[in-house]
Amino acid sequence: METYIKTNETRLISDLSVETVDTDKNVKIVIDKNKEYFECDICGEKFFQKLLLKKHFHSHQKEKSYSCIVCNKGFSREGHLNVHHRTHTKEKPYSCDVCHKDFSQLGHLKRHYRVHTGEKPYSCDVCNKDFSDKSHLNEHYRTHTNEKPFSCDVCGKIFSQKKYLKLHYRIHTNEKPFSCDVCHKVFSRKCILNVHFRTHTNDKPYSCDLCHKNFAHKRTLNEHFRTHTKEKHFSCEVCHKDFSNKCSLSLHYRIHTNEKPYSCHVCNKEFSLNSHFNRHFRTHTNVKPFSCDVCGKTFSRKDNFIGHFRTHTNEKPYSCDICGKKFSRKDHFNRHFRTHTNEKPYSCDICGKGFSQKGNLAVHYRIHTGEKSFSCDVCDKDFSQKSNLNQHFLIHTNEKHYPGEVENNFL
Repeated sequence: METYIKTNETRLISDLSVETVDTDKNVKIVIDKNKEYFECDICGEKFFQKLLLKKHFHSHQKEKSYSCIVCNKGFSREGHLNVHHRTHTKEKPYSCDVCHKDFSQLGHLKRHYRVHTGEKPYSCDVCNKDFSDKSHLNEHYRTHTNEKPFSCDVCGKIFSQKKYLKLHYRIHTNEKPFSCDVCHKVFSRKCILNVHFRTHTNDKPYSCDLCHKNFAHKRTLNEHFRTHTKEKHFSCEVCHKDFSNKCSLSLHYRIHTNEKPYSCHVCNKEFSLNSHFNRHFRTHTNVKPFSCDVCGKTFSRKDNFIGHFRTHTNEKPYSCDICGKKFSRKDHFNRHFRTHTNEKPYSCDICGKGFSQKGNLAVHYRIHTGEKSFSCDVCDKDFSQKSNLNQHFLIHTNEKHYPGEVENNFL
């Protein structure tokens, strides 16, 4: 280490070409163990040669005597200019003898070397966590102080780390420097590109410890894991309904704000969720992308396909806690459960009558509109309900029928 210091001192002394500051008044001579050194009374840094102190003192001055010929950036020290110039030349003269990674600065190599040695000389005096890099300790320390010294000059948002500010700033500039080699889609952050790339490789590196289901995103795994723990950290401040992830809460909140950002360009119907819009749009295109490999029946909605497939497997994963009845579809279970709670979430906006099922409300609404969509092929009599048409049709077939109570349910 002594050899390095002497060599470095010689190089720094030879670099000194400008002396414009009288540093005698800023020098404190200290005798330490029979060695004389010079201490800067501004920052306290110590030097064994007065010339080095004079050179160092330029860093406290606004004077920048050295200028980059490429970008015209100014520097107070020639050594700093030389280091900066490597950002243009991409020169990396320092190499790790363990993994052979190259670096443009010796300090960066020393810092990197701690990855191999496991050395962590910097410790947090609050929680005692250790760090290999002082800058990492400084960043960590802000988690205790909640300090956010970096501010966006466009929107004023503040950040605890400079790198987060740089990433945020691309929102305003719309800069997207990272491009997918496969589909050429561009991204503002490299980590988002990495996640996107898994859509091409089908790589799913995150696995659930309980059910062993695999996921491409760690966030998706975390959200999935809450289905096992029933953990719901996010609560709606309007109706207090709880959700396992923030995205679901944000989407739910549109029920209260009536926000519908997705619009069908065919019929102008609006939707609060993109998935609902896509599902609706298939009613115009008649696209049915989900096909049963048992019977070949096709479906426009994935949930309908899954529900249908259980008719082949006889799987009924939804069970009523009150009566024990089981259901293959969650919507059927929810509809059944209301027979126990007498809940009627669907209400007529004309007469205020409540219904437990949305379909029953739609049938009831025809009473007000006078709509009769079902017609008898024999006598052309019209009916507002298909069940009433079926009962009526028995008159023509001479079958016994029991007129009913069905229509009364909707009156």
